[in-house]
Amino acid sequence: MSVFSDIAAICHPMPAPGEVPDDVYNDVCHSIHAKHQETIQNLEAAADADSEENEPLLSAIGLARYRKEQAEAEIRQLIAYGREFTRPRPYKLADLAAASGMSVSGIRTAYGHREVADVEQALGRTAREWRATSADDPSDTDSTS
Repeated sequence: MSVFSDIAAICHPMPAPGEVPDDVYNDVCHSIHAKHQETIQNLEAAADADSEENEPLLSAIGLARYRKEQAEAEIRQLIAYGREFTRPRPYKLADLAAASGMSVSGIRTAYGHREVADVEQALGRTAREWRATSADDPSDTDSTS
């Protein structure tokens, strides 16, 4: 095994039998194998181009960090959507907190004007009148909706 195939195995683990339905297990394994090969080729090509700049493990960690940052930005934008774009009222802080693995207070500060603007651009429409969330927001404490 090479460092390239080791990294590919870590980044794209094969499922154990029973983790995916039997009728799609082979398809899933083929798909993951293709991702392994693509990862190996990309890491090898980058290392061949500049082995000092593109050390395989550090490159893989950098790519994982980039994906993490992208996922965090996506979560912030989805929270902004749930609070500022949904009608007739925003999603409850508690529901968004549970879905995102954050605290209610974390949801209150998870997004700002930038995320609202990003969602406006993605949707091509404006948010409800933007406001900071208030602790006494009735839609956050009302358990009947």
